[in-house]
Amino acid sequence: MNNRQFNDTFLKACRGEKAEHVPVWYMRQAGRSQPEYRKLKEKYSLFEITHQPELCAYVTRLPVEQYDVDAAILYKDIMSPLPAIGVDVDIKTGIGPVIDNPIRSLADVERLGEINPEEDVPYVLETIKLLTQEQLNVPLIGFSGAPFTLASYMIEGGPSKNYNKTKSFMYSEPEAWFKLMEKLADMTITYVKSQIKAGAKAIQIFDSWVGALNVADYRVFIKPVMERIFSELKEENVPLIMFGVGASHLAMEWHDLPLDVVGLDWRLPIQEARSLGITKAVQGNLDPSILIAPWEVIEERTKEILDQGMLNPGYIFNLGHGVFPDVKVDTLKRLTKFVHDYSMNK
Repeated sequence: MNNRQFNDTFLKACRGEKAEHVPVWYMRQAGRSQPEYRKLKEKYSLFEITHQPELCAYVTRLPVEQYDVDAAILYKDIMSPLPAIGVDVDIKTGIGPVIDNPIRSLADVERLGEINPEEDVPYVLETIKLLTQEQLNVPLIGFSGAPFTLASYMIEGGPSKNYNKTKSFMYSEPEAWFKLMEKLADMTITYVKSQIKAGAKAIQIFDSWVGALNVADYRVFIKPVMERIFSELKEENVPLIMFGVGASHLAMEWHDLPLDVVGLDWRLPIQEARSLGITKAVQGNLDPSILIAPWEVIEERTKEILDQGMLNPGYIFNLGHGVFPDVKVDTLKRLTKFVHDYSMNK
């Protein structure tokens, strides 16, 4: 371990405790907008980087050093564990995950296997160990995709705008749907527990596309499996964060789950989330698009968000979705410093 003092502000905020300053990290902070990362991507694919622990640890560590953020998030993709259970997935540039054997029936679901992280994704665990034992002075966040979002790729065969095939499968093949949810829950629980055992200090579950469902369908088709996932992960005693995009209508459903932090995208103001009855820690929620606006606009919007977030203990500053390639390194560095300074002097 390096000699720098361990920065636990992020963990304190997750637990609803008072921290020295509002902690900051950015979804997709590793990769995307960094020149060093782009250079690596000229030579290696995402999967090739994640399969080389030292290289993957470097990409994960880079934003901590460049931006002075209060947490690192493991560089990998939500698709990373799927090949282990028999899903043929490829990340195609400009498209995203593409799956050649989409789920179409109960028989397809039954063919899915189980993950053994030590054998199937040893490189993920080795990267975590490298980072947590030697390199980081901030907590490392591990993560997994949630069953609905993983299922949407597995059924659609790739990214989708409307999730028609996924929802149709859910409505018309309930037996197959619930079996798929349980298999993906088994995988998620095993995969996440292995990350925690390797040294991850917090976990974020990305249900990126679950906002496509209404509240009634969420309660029937998704919430029971999420209850099970978070209940089993709760035993590990690390902070658990939930996040999705376009899912403001589900914020209170997430608040009901046995998790610690409700992640908000930019559509739901923090003050409004609190007025709905959210008392747990919250994370968010600057619109990432604002990061390419003039600094005066970024500062003004960030102040508004901080003023709302800081009214209650248990607040983590983040974006409402991920960093995208057009964002400049200096902007994120300046933003982190601004959040730290503003929250310490408030």
